[in-house]
Amino acid sequence: MSRRVVRQSKFRHVFGQAAKADQAYEDIRVSKVTWDSSFCAVNPKFLAIIVEAGGGGAFIVLPLAKTGRVDKNYPLVTGHTAPVLDIDWCPHNDNVIASASDDTTIMVWQIPDYTPVRNITEPIITLEGHSKRVGILSWHPTARNVLLSAGGDNVIIIWNVGTGEALLSLDDLHPDVIHSVCWNNNGSLLATTCKDKTLRIIDPRKGQVVAERFAAHEGMRPMRAVFTRQGHIFTTGFTRMSQRELGLWDPNNFEEPVALQEMDTSNGVLLPFYDPDSSIVYLCGKGDSSIRYFEVTEEPPFVHYLNTFSSKEPQRGMGFMPKRGLDVSKCEIARFYKLHERKCEPIVMTVPRKSDLFQDDLYPDTPGPEPALEADEWLSGQDAEPVLISLRDGYVPPKHRELRVTKRNILDERRPAGPGRGPSASDAPLAQRTLESLLEEIKALREQVQAQEQRIRALENMLCELVDGTD
Repeated sequence: MSRRVVRQSKFRHVFGQAAKADQAYEDIRVSKVTWDSSFCAVNPKFLAIIVEAGGGGAFIVLPLAKTGRVDKNYPLVTGHTAPVLDIDWCPHNDNVIASASDDTTIMVWQIPDYTPVRNITEPIITLEGHSKRVGILSWHPTARNVLLSAGGDNVIIIWNVGTGEALLSLDDLHPDVIHSVCWNNNGSLLATTCKDKTLRIIDPRKGQVVAERFAAHEGMRPMRAVFTRQGHIFTTGFTRMSQRELGLWDPNNFEEPVALQEMDTSNGVLLPFYDPDSSIVYLCGKGDSSIRYFEVTEEPPFVHYLNTFSSKEPQRGMGFMPKRGLDVSKCEIARFYKLHERKCEPIVMTVPRKSDLFQDDLYPDTPGPEPALEADEWLSGQDAEPVLISLRDGYVPPKHRELRVTKRNILDERRPAGPGRGPSASDAPLAQRTLESLLEEIKALREQVQAQEQRIRALENMLCELVDGTD
C-alpha cells in the first residue's frame, strides 16, 4: 500500500524573484511616518508611494512604465496639511485614488494619463467627518464610489464619493483604536481588529457586530485580519511572549481557531496580502527582508507553508498588484512593489511551467473594473458578487474615465436660515440647468476660438505669399 507523503498542489513550487535593477524606481524619498500601513498602492496603470514632504503630506504617482531614476522635481500629489497615512486605488477606475491623512481629512484625486507639469493640488472632493487622524482606507469591492475610512476617533465612516455624503457612520462599535478593516468578497460584511484585542465581524448596513472573538492573538501588539475565499478570517498577531503568529478562524464558530501557528520573534507587524484566485496569503512584515507565503485550503492543517522569498534589504512598505495587472504569459501569479529607503523594487511570484500556452488552472476569471452595484443599491440592502473577467488574452485597461461628483442639495446647505425659506424641490433641476447652460457656453467659446485660430492661420499664409511675391 503506497502512502502519499507530499501534499499535491500546483502552488508548491511558487518562487519569488526581484526585478532587474533597470526595472526598479530609484531616488524616491519614502515616508518615514511611524504608521503600520503599506505606504504603497499599485494598479495596472500607476504606482503610488507616500513620500516625505515639507509643510504637509504628499504622495507620488508614477506610470508603471516610468522605471529608473525619478527626477527630484517630479510632480507630487499635494493637498493635505499633515502627513499622508494611507492611500488606496479605486478598483473600478484606475485613474482615481483616495488618500487619508493626519489632518483628519480624506481626499479623492483624479490622476491624468499624461505626466502633469506641476504638483496636483486640487482633489475632486474632500471628505470631512473624522475628528482625529484618518489611518485606514478601503474601497468597496463591488459597489461604485463607496469608500470606507477609519480614524483615530475609533469611528468607521462609509462614504459615497460620487455625492460627497457619509452613507453610514459606525461610531459606537469600537472602544479603542482600530488597527485594520477588511471587506468580504461581496462587500456585505467587515472584519475589524482593534486595540482592545477583539476581532469583530460587522454588518455595516445594520450597524451591528455579527460575531466577535476576544484575544484571537493574546499579545498587545496590533492584529491584522482578512477574509478568505471560503468565508473564513485569516489573522496575524502576537502571542503573549511577543512571538508572531497566524490564525484561521470560522466566523460561525469563534470558540476555537481552525488553525493557529507560531512563526518567529520580531517586532514588525505582519501585513497579510490575500489572493482569492489562488487562495495564497503573502505575509510581509515591516522591517523584515522576507515575504512568507502560505496556501489556505479545506484540508488539515488548513494553512500550508509554501516558501519564503528573502532579500538583503528590509522593507519599509509593500504594494500588491491586482490580478488583472499581471503578465499571464510568464505564469506570474503575484507581483509586489517593495519599498526601500530610497527606491521601490518589483518582486514577481511565478509558478514554473514549461508550456507557453495560457494556464487556465492558474488564472480563473478574476474581478474586473466594472462595479456590480451602484452605491444606493448597496445601501438599500442589495449584494452582488464581483463582475469577473477572463485574463486569457491579457488585460487591457479601459480608456480614461472621469469621476463625476454631484453634491446633493448644495444650495440648501448654503441658504441662510430664515422664515419661509424651506427646501425647494426645484433647486436640483435649477442647478442642473445652470450647469448645462455653462457647458453650452464653454462649448460655444471653444468653437469660436477654433474658428479664430483657423482665420489667423489663413491670414498668416496670405501674408507669407505676399512677402514671397514682393521678393
